Amino acid sequence: MEYTPHYNLTSFMKDLKTIVNYSKSKGFIFPSSEIYGGFSAIYDFGPLGTELKNNVKHLWWKEMVWENKNVVGLDSSIFMHPKIWEASGHVSGFSDPLVECQSCNTRIRVDHALEDQGVEADDKMTQEEITQLFEKHKAQITCPECKASSFTSPRQFNLLVKSNLGNFTEDMNKSPVYLRGETCQGIYVNFLNVLNSMRVKVPFGIAQIGKAFRNEVTARQFVFRTREFEQMEFQYFTHPKDDIEEYEKLKKERWNFWIKMGLSEKNLQWKRHPKLAFYAKDAYDIEYNYPIGWKELEGVHARGNYDLSQHDKFSEAKITYTDPVTKETFTPHVAEASSGVERAVFAILCEAYTHEELDNGESRIVMKFNKQLAPIKVAVLPLLSSNSDLVKKANEIFDTLRSKFMCQFDVTGSIGKRYRRQDEIGTPLCITIDFDTLKDNTVTIRDRDSMKQQRISVDKLESLLREELS
Repeated sequence: MEYTPHYNLTSFMKDLKTIVNYSKSKGFIFPSSEIYGGFSAIYDFGPLGTELKNNVKHLWWKEMVWENKNVVGLDSSIFMHPKIWEASGHVSGFSDPLVECQSCNTRIRVDHALEDQGVEADDKMTQEEITQLFEKHKAQITCPECKASSFTSPRQFNLLVKSNLGNFTEDMNKSPVYLRGETCQGIYVNFLNVLNSMRVKVPFGIAQIGKAFRNEVTARQFVFRTREFEQMEFQYFTHPKDDIEEYEKLKKERWNFWIKMGLSEKNLQWKRHPKLAFYAKDAYDIEYNYPIGWKELEGVHARGNYDLSQHDKFSEAKITYTDPVTKETFTPHVAEASSGVERAVFAILCEAYTHEELDNGESRIVMKFNKQLAPIKVAVLPLLSSNSDLVKKANEIFDTLRSKFMCQFDVTGSIGKRYRRQDEIGTPLCITIDFDTLKDNTVTIRDRDSMKQQRISVDKLESLLREELS
């Protein structure tokens, strides 16, 4: 159905505080361990946030795995052999620059402190370069805790999170085990297993969604940068001569995916990494215009054959591919797409949050989610909670629909207030059961975006909902 909106959209500043407060009050994202004073840079997803997060992951998985003939899925372990992190370079090179306040010993990240002064510090800078940049601007930088401005020189702080898995605590430094700092290493070390068990041929891809952990010193900016997060990772293994061509295809596909997810092109941009890692051929980020500024939503990188070659070297497992036709043996190159689930949810919340001034002088907050992402798809609303026949009929309809769609049953308040409540959480469709329903078995369906209503027979309800929500 095509609707013509009859409201005027007003400009509304989606500042960070607005999104944070909204997310908590509506059951999307909570500060972790809040009753104990919170736990820095850790967040819990509430009932609606969990549904939204799962919908994001489902659509990503559908796009990457279900709709591609040559892509398979994987779920590798959070704990992996410590040598994996040596081979990948994380033990020696996975670090952030930090300084320590000489008054209160608070540690802050140098790149964050410089960003607050409007100075961009690229993550590929050398220790010498970041030190010089900090020295140049340190007079304007103050400690976030005590407001002093005296700091130690920058030093590197490793981001891997150590664990004492299988060891006594005092042995951790002798033989540390790590919580994985990224999920893609689990893909690389399972390359041969997938190759041998699934009869795939290069080019092919492996997709994975899973938890990663980083020992961020001063994590901040809501769920954009946290110490525990989920990654949606895709590694596409290609012939060396085809890697850039496949990489360019992947860039287009990833851009189009976020448009399909409901993000506006005006809030998206490409940013090329100004300095490439020594092994990379090219690297771009898709950035979103968050309330905190333009920040990375997804990275798309041409990684060459560095990762498989490193694990080949450290494991001596001969991680190569032999073409079954030409008999050529080579180490595949990798085109990678990597995005954080929490960052995606953050962007989607910002994009969807809309303040509208209506023609009748009223206003409303409405979350204009892509309908496939909406946490609640359908609300079932008996017109009067005091009428037992209406409530009974509404419950019958709810019971029929809830195994097919994520539904919510609401009887509290006037029907107008309930419509507004559903608008505020982004429910695409509301079904109202009224006295005519008892007579002719029809219901009213209200559309979230246009607020238009139509009558439909209960018998045709499921098919219409499938059409509207697809």
